[in-house]
Amino acid sequence: MKQGRKGQENSDTEETISRIYPYITRVFDVYEIQKSGEIIYFFGTPKIDTENVMGELWTPLEQQGFGGTLKYELGEHVLIISPVKKAKEKHWVNLALFIATVFTTMICGAWMFGVDLWSAPMQIIQGLPFTLAILAVLGSHEMAHYAMARHHGMKTSLPYFIPFPTFIGTMGAVIRYRGPIPDRKALFDVGIAGPLVGLLVSIVVTIIGLSLDAPAIKPLPDSLMFELGLPPLFVMLQKLVGVTGSNLHPVAFAGWVGMFVTLLNLLPAGQLDGGHVLRAMLGKKANWVSSMMPRVLFLIGIYVVYGLRGDGFIWIFWALFLWAFAAAGHPSPLHDKMKLDRKRILIGILTFILGLLCFTLIPFKPIT
Repeated sequence: MKQGRKGQENSDTEETISRIYPYITRVFDVYEIQKSGEIIYFFGTPKIDTENVMGELWTPLEQQGFGGTLKYELGEHVLIISPVKKAKEKHWVNLALFIATVFTTMICGAWMFGVDLWSAPMQIIQGLPFTLAILAVLGSHEMAHYAMARHHGMKTSLPYFIPFPTFIGTMGAVIRYRGPIPDRKALFDVGIAGPLVGLLVSIVVTIIGLSLDAPAIKPLPDSLMFELGLPPLFVMLQKLVGVTGSNLHPVAFAGWVGMFVTLLNLLPAGQLDGGHVLRAMLGKKANWVSSMMPRVLFLIGIYVVYGLRGDGFIWIFWALFLWAFAAAGHPSPLHDKMKLDRKRILIGILTFILGLLCFTLIPFKPIT
């Protein structure tokens, strides 16, 4: 019986090799093949630039249900091929998190309208305008990433909203990418889609919010109030609508949040959206900018604290965050030598300028 199983396994391995071997030999001169479990090791010499080997192989391997990686170990190039096991999407998790985020943001929105939910819990519905606005801002950002990733044939999950007891009721939303990035064009398009669409929705939400009268509320006992620092783009929209001041309707505040989120996402470091965009624009030269960004943010935080006597903790926190999570660098796209066209370069530059217009030295400070 064991002999029969072994014979079947050998037969399956030979069939697998026969299916993928023609694709491999186009770019890789094989001189030895080994197998360990479901993993097949091809030892050989690349016929093309090593950085382009997996770029040429990924699509045909994926069509056959395999994934792979090229490594250089002990003086040999090794092409490691293994079956790709498709993970089942648990869409109920996305839905449950979304529903939870609706409630947490509605609670925060109701507080912004001065509702005491302890004595009038049914008045939570007053927070609905803020919920719709903030979910439109954050959801459009992630759905733009999702749509562009699918456009380029990348595998990605639906957005996971993150309910959290912050002053907006959420930590935003994320999507999970599975598999490699095809090329620098895909990296650019996916990276820039979220900030651009999210910012556009933030502008629309801000204009709507500025057209609404800010509610006259009496702060709840033991509540913490903040004064917002308004970025240049927000001030421009205020002048356009014809209003002034930082006393905002909750819907306008959702627009402010969208601008702040856009700024943070466009920081050109690590695997933030700005890091993706800059990596696509500059290639590996972007690593230097990415490594400098935490230092710049740390200096900004120190200047705010000691120079302006303000709260610069947010910048110091992000500096430490990027030091911890951006140190590993950025994964290379499969076709890393493909340069961007001038149109994308121009869009990238304009997007970073829009990001700067969302910057303010002191985003918020407590009112004592």
